[in-house]
Amino acid sequence: MLNRKTSHFLGMRVQSELEHLSELRREAGKDRISVRGSAARTRASVRTQSTAAAAAAAKADEDPGANLFPPPLPRPRICMWKYLDIHSMHQLEKTTSAEEMRQVLAELLELGCPEQNLRDAITLDLFCHALIFCRQQGFSLEQTSAACALLQDLHKACIATPLGNVEECYHYFTSVLFCHGVRRPPFSIDLFKEEQLLALEDYVVNTYFRHFKLYKYVFTPQVRLDLSLTYMGLQSPKLWPESETEKEESKEVEEQAVTPQEEELETVAPPEPEPSHVHILRAYIKTQMNKELEELQRLVEEQLKVSEERLSSKLTALERPFQLPPGKGKSKTK
Repeated sequence: MLNRKTSHFLGMRVQSELEHLSELRREAGKDRISVRGSAARTRASVRTQSTAAAAAAAKADEDPGANLFPPPLPRPRICMWKYLDIHSMHQLEKTTSAEEMRQVLAELLELGCPEQNLRDAITLDLFCHALIFCRQQGFSLEQTSAACALLQDLHKACIATPLGNVEECYHYFTSVLFCHGVRRPPFSIDLFKEEQLLALEDYVVNTYFRHFKLYKYVFTPQVRLDLSLTYMGLQSPKLWPESETEKEESKEVEEQAVTPQEEELETVAPPEPEPSHVHILRAYIKTQMNKELEELQRLVEEQLKVSEERLSSKLTALERPFQLPPGKGKSKTK
């Protein structure tokens, strides 16, 4: 009896396990299908994005004005050790003269030949003076690296477009500057003190932003703007073909020599007669103006007359002899 029950129980258990395994296999097959579908969708999206990027690049190549507008500025982020790492800063720290600093900095920034390339020479001067300022302020290696990276990002934002974007660049500069003055990781760190931030801002404003247009003139291509105006609703003038007689007459006139006396004489064109309605309108305006002027003159004369009479009455009153009141005179006689 026990053997029958145990065998029956084992059979039920094995059957339930088999059903569970079959369900797991079905779910695994569904997962494989979904994974294959998502992979196919990602491949299709990558292909569409690549084709869209290629189309945009081709459109930019066809249209020369497409690259005129600047790309959006990057988000302000912490830029410590971004371009000059700790080893580069140690190399710059070992330099003892400005010429040695220029040589090391040219190698680190991968500038070709500053003596022959004007842009490389300007870039080298920009960062050399920035390093000298950082040494004068007593900045640490981390602060010097962040200051140079901040200046380089500002320079990239400036030369991204030949159009004027000084306000956008200044807003970007202040945002990146605040990322290194407030302790709020991972968005910002307190790398600089308040006095150092103010000194760095004053230096960049008085050096880079003061010559902002000069940097843009040197590092960006020249843009020429040609305007063509078309007026809607106006017909273009048509040139009538010249007849043969007019062509012959023009040739004869050109062949004739012009004497200097005839050149000095100036032909004065007679004045064109005015149309009748313009003459009538002008006469009407003149008569109305005369009437208004006469009325104003009459009013002014009346006001002058009234003021003159008032003034004369006051003068006569002042010229009369002063007489005492009768009551006071009687009291004195008594």
